[in-house]
Amino acid sequence: MNILMIGDIVGSSGRNAVRKLTSQIVKEYSIDLTIANGENAAGGNGITKEIMDELIEAGIDFLTMGNHVWDKKEILTFIDETEKLIRPANYPPGTPGSGYKILVAANGDKLGVVSLSGRIFLSTLDCPFTMVDKIINHIKQTTPNILIDFHAEATSEKIAFGWFVDGRVSAVCGTHTHVQTADARILPKGTAYITDVGMTGPRDSVLGIKKEIVINKFLTHLPARFEVATGIAQLNAVVISIDSNTGKAQEIISMQKFIEN
Repeated sequence: MNILMIGDIVGSSGRNAVRKLTSQIVKEYSIDLTIANGENAAGGNGITKEIMDELIEAGIDFLTMGNHVWDKKEILTFIDETEKLIRPANYPPGTPGSGYKILVAANGDKLGVVSLSGRIFLSTLDCPFTMVDKIINHIKQTTPNILIDFHAEATSEKIAFGWFVDGRVSAVCGTHTHVQTADARILPKGTAYITDVGMTGPRDSVLGIKKEIVINKFLTHLPARFEVATGIAQLNAVVISIDSNTGKAQEIISMQKFIEN
């Protein structure tokens, strides 16, 4: 089974990159399932039903979220009904939405997709390390194939989490920092790992935001309204090949593609 995991989609620039590039990647790598982090898809913060549908139409099969999951309040009107999106599983019990789902890929294989949030420099949600054991056990009653989007700030927390679940899940894909890391590899017990998949959005920016605005904020320390940048768009992603019988990863390939927006 071949999985395409696309890094944080930022604004219309990122959505345009998805629309123009996803189909050719799917064809080139014989992708069975396409997943993306969509927490910044609506103007840089949150997601709406319209934009979720737009991304699905563009070729995304499933969306994960992160700390910006509630930034567009309308998500509360559809997150419980949709089968196409999850929020971090370590929000408190009773929070709307689900933290993991089991998907069926194009080739018929099943994949459990889990969203978890780190806690260093982010909201102190329930511990992702202690929570993931229960989730893994539940998913493995159905399939050995599990991909985790670990949405976290600190590289140390992400790396520690990767080692913690090595051999028990197929892949750990870090998101949130919007900068693709150069450490994609298969851990010793068979888990594909990357600290951060990167960002899908405006290349010449500061994490997707107009660089002039961010630079001025650093210089002045004054409040500023962030705006998504324009210009050349990038798509950051990884392709992960999984042995569907064992749930072990066989290969992870990171990629950066660019288009004129």
